Amino acid sequence: MPPSYSIPTPLEYFTALVQSDEQFPLLEACASLAQDEYPELDVQQVLGDMDQLQARLQRRLAADAPPLHRLRMLNQFFYRELGFGGNVNNYYDPDNSYLNAVLRTRMGIPISLAVLWMELAQGLHLQVRGINFPGHFLVKVNLPKGQVVIDPFVGQSLSREELVERLAPYKQQQQAEQGEDFDVPLGLYLQSAKPRDILARMLRNLKEIHRSQSDAQRLLAVQNRLVVLLPEAWSEYRDRGLTHADLGHNDEAVLDLEKYLVCADEARDTAVIADRVSALRRARH
Repeated sequence: MPPSYSIPTPLEYFTALVQSDEQFPLLEACASLAQDEYPELDVQQVLGDMDQLQARLQRRLAADAPPLHRLRMLNQFFYRELGFGGNVNNYYDPDNSYLNAVLRTRMGIPISLAVLWMELAQGLHLQVRGINFPGHFLVKVNLPKGQVVIDPFVGQSLSREELVERLAPYKQQQQAEQGEDFDVPLGLYLQSAKPRDILARMLRNLKEIHRSQSDAQRLLAVQNRLVVLLPEAWSEYRDRGLTHADLGHNDEAVLDLEKYLVCADEARDTAVIADRVSALRRARH
């Protein structure tokens, strides 16, 4: 009798990918997010498409090409020849976060473009990292003569002055909340983002889009992934529980909200959430 194999669900596949931070498969995990919207998507095809782009690019470079030349060739190839760039006309389209769609349309948001760009850069043995900069994801490249920070939305390098200017609104907001003496040096905002944090930012972008569009079913799918990815981010359990409640899934809502109350007992909204749990329990009887 031949063995039977069950195909993992998209969430099970995602869970397997993000179990460990060792050799975290960022490109594959990011590509898998689209399976909620495109159930027939073959993630391996996305990886294969990137391998083909990588091979095209590598054929143009000598093995001993200096890093700066490799970086220039990458930007020429990615932004000018292939035509990747920011989707300025429809920035909040969920497709901008799905790598299969970004590869097809050549349009995305900073973080999705950055994931593809970094994959190609790493294939050229460039030292690249993502930056969870406020409001706009960035990338940085370490070169022999220093570090270059690039806006992946347009492929342009940013000066220190430009970075300070971009940061100013967020620092003003923090000072309004924390006091005028609160100040964080620019360098702390330019630290390397871990792959898990990059993936979380992609998911939270989708979470905000679906929430703003009141699309509870798509929102729940994203929240399921966030809870798997960040199992100790208690606010994600709260948010998922509230979505379950909106969908009438009272049992699931109570489980998530009770977990939040137990694990985030110092949160400011515990009284409100406890009242919601009591109402959900009453509704079950």
